[in-house]
Amino acid sequence: MKEFTYVITDAQGIHARPAGLFVKEAASCECDVKISKDGKEVDAKRILGVMGLGAKQGNEIVLKCEGPDEDAAIEKLSKFLQENL
Repeated sequence: MKEFTYVITDAQGIHARPAGLFVKEAASCECDVKISKDGKEVDAKRILGVMGLGAKQGNEIVLKCEGPDEDAAIEKLSKFLQENL
């Protein structure tokens, strides 16, 4: 299992547009992708789960990838977070 911790820098937090793009990226991965905030963990391949976290600017989230392509997935998704959120 690979983990990546990130602090949201976008002034609007995780809002609909980047959340939708993130879910598409996560869905393209074979491995299980989870995202958590304040102890609540959701499937990163489901838009309602990601939006339901209510991550705002300054919140810390943890991205977890586990499965056959976890190395490539954590690299791709962590890069997405840094560039978009």
